[in-house]
Amino acid sequence: MQAKACHLLPTKLPAAASPPKLPPPTYNTPQHNTISRAAISIAAPTTTPEELSTTVHDPVAPDDTVTAFWDYQFLFVSQRAETAKPIALRLVDGVLPNDFPSGTYYLTGPGLFSDDHGSTVHPLDGHGYLRAFKIDAARGKVEFMARYIETEAQAEERDPSTGEWRFTHRGPFSVLKGGKMVGNTKVMKNVANTSVLRWGGRLFCLWEGGDPYEIEGQTLTTVGKFNLASDRKMSPETDDDGGERFTADFLGVAAKILKPILHGVFKMPPKRLLSHYKIDVKRNRLLIMSCNAEDMLLPRSNFTFYEFDSNFKLLQSQEFNIPDHMMIHDWAFTDSHYILFGNRIKLDVAGSMTAVFGLSPMISALSLNPSKSTSPIYLLPRFPNAQPNRLARDWRVPIEAPSQMWVLHVANAFEEKNLNGNLHIQIQASSCSYHWFNFQKMFGYDWQSGRLDPSMMNLEQGQEKLLPHLVQVNISLDAKGNCQECRVNDLNQWNRPSDFPVINQDFSGTKNTYVYAASSSGSRQALPHFPFDTVVKLDTVDKSTHTWSTGRRRFIVCSFNTEVLSCYPGSKVDGRKNALVARFEVPRHLNFPLGFHGFWAPHTQVSRPIAQEFALSASAP
Repeated sequence: MQAKACHLLPTKLPAAASPPKLPPPTYNTPQHNTISRAAISIAAPTTTPEELSTTVHDPVAPDDTVTAFWDYQFLFVSQRAETAKPIALRLVDGVLPNDFPSGTYYLTGPGLFSDDHGSTVHPLDGHGYLRAFKIDAARGKVEFMARYIETEAQAEERDPSTGEWRFTHRGPFSVLKGGKMVGNTKVMKNVANTSVLRWGGRLFCLWEGGDPYEIEGQTLTTVGKFNLASDRKMSPETDDDGGERFTADFLGVAAKILKPILHGVFKMPPKRLLSHYKIDVKRNRLLIMSCNAEDMLLPRSNFTFYEFDSNFKLLQSQEFNIPDHMMIHDWAFTDSHYILFGNRIKLDVAGSMTAVFGLSPMISALSLNPSKSTSPIYLLPRFPNAQPNRLARDWRVPIEAPSQMWVLHVANAFEEKNLNGNLHIQIQASSCSYHWFNFQKMFGYDWQSGRLDPSMMNLEQGQEKLLPHLVQVNISLDAKGNCQECRVNDLNQWNRPSDFPVINQDFSGTKNTYVYAASSSGSRQALPHFPFDTVVKLDTVDKSTHTWSTGRRRFIVCSFNTEVLSCYPGSKVDGRKNALVARFEVPRHLNFPLGFHGFWAPHTQVSRPIAQEFALSASAP
């Protein structure tokens, strides 16, 4: 049986006497012919969130751009408070059922966006802030904890005696205005803010590009870095003939030159661990993936896959050298394949120069490469020696999907083989258009002004297809590995902006029935597409969909994650009936900003991620 969807729900918004006295920003609406770019400040406000909450419109009033201004801003308000001791959350509505699964839901994400010296950072560069919701259904009790992950960057940027923050690391997506800007080589700011993993009885927070940090699960105390891949003995790099590969070509020479420079100057590890992992429940294996640091600057891509048992013993590793310049954030696996969607990129020479000198974010060294109308999908052999007598498909030749798409997250992939040896592979994912995705403006952050622009995430009517949405990819291979068909369709014909698709991880890599995702109802004129306000459950068998929406001025950012200012963990929301069973209140002084990815660790069985069972919702103040 697959998991039921459960959620963290918001409270109603407080009424206010009058709107803030600010120039009303202009948002894109159906009345406009072009996309208007309204700026929202991400800087620390001069008033507290509580004071700001008394200046917005009454929640029953019609939408306007002023309330949208504050609503979007409150997604990224810094939270400096922590609680090392569990706090019992107050039940404000309903009853926590006895059959609710007991366990702890861990959520990580950025917690700090501005320091005390005039610098702001992109949300992806915000220091990791780990939250834990411990649910005890037998006692009808929920406890909450929240602590910053004590990374090396956090130790340098936060004064332990005064609590003052001064950003010194620029990070990949930011430029420091109140700190050292020109010549700042502190690019690799591992903030451990992207995903959470519990494996082998140990808890970790991961970041895109560095080693994970281990966390003590009961107290959220940071144990330290954990070298999950960098110090492991790996299998020899091999070529098509299985012999050791010695690269003497130009790219090989360039890589040898770049490696010590990137490591010595910018502190980039030779192998950069990705933040998305996979768990093969059937084999009881943890699967992780790394890329080479120098590949950011070279027109090729090296990816290494590692498989561990529950004691972190390395069972196998494989490296694949792909002659294409790609950026991968998420990926998939099946019984016999690793699957990569090739998001094509290219080196931006002008951007590289300004980035190296600290005049623009490091990510500006790259730009998207929409030169082809198709999208490459690489099917990499997971166990190449498993069937030695079977004709192996040349994995260097990708399947070309018939549409151009930038893949953001992958929910699942599985394969089925018929009696004739033909293979069918299905992949469920979220993707967006190359014409919309922008490295430097994710979440609408403008590094030059340090402000947020909600119109980046909210487009004109008729342009919704450019935004993230759910897709289903079907690939058919004959017994010799030749591609017979590749189709890309909207998942269950669901065409609303959506992202963060997940499944019950018990079915990861095998055939699943349900996919859960964050989506938008489109009910709000000023913010029609983001922040997400809806959870959608899609049945891939009967093609039905069920939704639950938060209501006006309430948001969900799923994977499943987030909340702002009024935070309520709830249980058993029936999408068909839109019925709430219980709500618990997070103390106002501990309300927190946007989260990214979470992990559900049940108390009565082997810990595994079933994040789709829980969502976190947000309401504006």
